[in-house]
Order: sequence, then C-alpha cells, then structure tokens
Amino acid sequence: MQVNAAANTKSTVNDAFASKFAKLMFLSVAGLAILVFIGTRMFTHIDLNLYGYMVGTLTFLGGFFYRFISWGERPPTKIIIKKGLKLLFRKSTAKTAVNHLAIYDFIKKRGFYRWMQHILIGWGCVLACLVTFPLVFSWMYFTMEDNGYYTVVVMGMNLINIKADGIIAWFSYNALNISAIMVITGVCMALYRRMKNMQARAEQKFMYDFLPLYLLLLISVTGLLLTVQNVFLHGWMQPQMSLIHQFSVIVTLIYLPFGKLAHIPFRPMSVLARNYREHYGEQHMKECKVCGEQFVSVEQSTDVINVLGVNSMEFNMEDGFNLAELCLPCRRKYRIARFSGIPTHQVKVKEANQNARG
Repeated sequence: MQVNAAANTKSTVNDAFASKFAKLMFLSVAGLAILVFIGTRMFTHIDLNLYGYMVGTLTFLGGFFYRFISWGERPPTKIIIKKGLKLLFRKSTAKTAVNHLAIYDFIKKRGFYRWMQHILIGWGCVLACLVTFPLVFSWMYFTMEDNGYYTVVVMGMNLINIKADGIIAWFSYNALNISAIMVITGVCMALYRRMKNMQARAEQKFMYDFLPLYLLLLISVTGLLLTVQNVFLHGWMQPQMSLIHQFSVIVTLIYLPFGKLAHIPFRPMSVLARNYREHYGEQHMKECKVCGEQFVSVEQSTDVINVLGVNSMEFNMEDGFNLAELCLPCRRKYRIARFSGIPTHQVKVKEANQNARG
C-alpha cells in the first residue's frame, strides 16, 4: 500500500504546468530569452526603440501556440502530423518543400497573376521577418568605426566588416524598403483581383479577406514613409510616423494567429500532408464502390472512416458501403439520389469538370 501511495504521489515536470499548451509556451519563451541573453551579451546591448516589437512578437508566439495546439489536437490533424513526421525524410521532401514553401508551384496552376501576387507578398514578408526579428531580439546589430566600415555583429560575435558605401551595405540599409515595395505591389494586385473578379467578390468578407491586406499595406506604407522622411524631409515628423508604424506592426502580430494570415506560419504542414498522400498513394489506391475509379489511398480512406467514428459520425449506407468509400463525383450524385429517390449515383455519365485543376 505504501509503495502504491508513493507511486501515486510521484510528480513529474508536466505536473508543474496547467496544460501542454502552457508547457510548450513556457519552454518557447524561455528558449527565446536564452537566445536574447546570448545575442545581447548578457543584456548589455538592447535597443529600447524596438521594445514594442519584442512585446508584440511574444504575444504573437502565445497566440500562435494556442491556435496551433488547438488545431493539432484534432483527430484528423493528429494523423497527418504523426504519419507525416515519420515520412519527413522521403527523397521527395526537398522538392515538395521547394514547391510549397519557396516557389508556390501549386498556386501557379490557378494562374500567373495569382502566383505573382503570392510570390510578392510571401517573399516580401519573409524578407522583412529575416531582417526585423534578429534586430528586435538583438541577435544582429551593426557597429561602425572611424574607418568607414560597418561591423556586422551576430549573436554577440563580430561576423564581417562591410564598407559603409558598398553594395552589401546598400542592400542591408534597404532590405526592408525592398520588402515593403514587394508587399505593396502584391497587396495591390490582390485588392484589384478581389474587386474585379466576380467569384471573389461573391465570397469575400471585409474582416476576413480585406482587413489582413489593409494591415500589410499599412505596415509597408508607413515603413517606406520613414525612409522618405529621413532622406528627403530631414526627419520631419519621423518620431510620430515611427510610432504609427510600430503600432501597425504590433496590431498585425497580435491579430496574425487568429485571422486569415495564420496560414503563413501553418504552411509548412502542407509538406507533411503531401508526403502522407504520396507515400500511401504509391502503395495501394482505393477504388470507388460505385464507378470503380481509384481516387484516394486505402490508408487515407481508412483514416477518414476511423476519424469519423471517433467523432461519432457514421456514414455507413444501406447499400453496404461507407460514404467515404465513394469518389467525389459519385458522392455528390449519391446525395442527390438520397433526396430524389432516383439512383443517380449509378449513372455512368461523368461530371464535365470533375477533374478540373486549381
């Protein structure tokens, strides 16, 4: 009895946290604090002008972890993450990652215009983050001696000396300006499409579709105005514009995990999903119970049926099959048959656009 009592009272590290979310969030913030401690040489080099951005970033991390964990705890997502991670080292992973995360090849199938706007917005935001976050957390900063050379300091160590009026220095000064121009161009293209495309106009909502674009536009425009005020207006009203720019960045960071822009940090999960579909698709494909056409892997079909069972959603039909065992065209026709009483799912005529891409 004493042994059992001792076993029951034995505590673990997990007992110190209210939930898995709290534990992961604590570890992330602690790891970030350690990196800042190292990068700032024990907090001896901190730019207080960037303090607001740091607070906004930490808030973003909390929102992102909350959103990601609540999404990752869903039964379908658990399957994709678990099986996708096991397949992470497939030969095709590198190619898939490039197509999905770098060149957005899957969007090009929908049209060059949409692909270009995503390239401009996506890579503009990535470039801005690669410059901003190291500066905000003091992982990177610049010092200048009297010899006309900048010293790039990374994680407290002198990395390289660059000439103050050289090409590398010019790109360093203007990296955020370049990213702002890219984002402004991409956002304007997106706004034009949403105003002119009839399908987009019918489906869009201001808070979900337009607000994220306006926030990106506000950040980029105010960031460019800071450069204009500094170069052409001798710093006129630059402190006020700096506060407006910082406010727009902080609001966007806080909003990002909970709106449409959340798909940006979630995008890497598409590589896991693609590996999952490709790997099991190469093994054995599922044939539709009505038309016999192969439409999905046996593994995925089984997983779908199991997940529906976990959520007490049974779609076992009187005809002796599960609705998930039908391809999409037959599934639609079967639903029509259930309402009309006519066995339309047995009609062999295919839909005109059932294999449409994009």
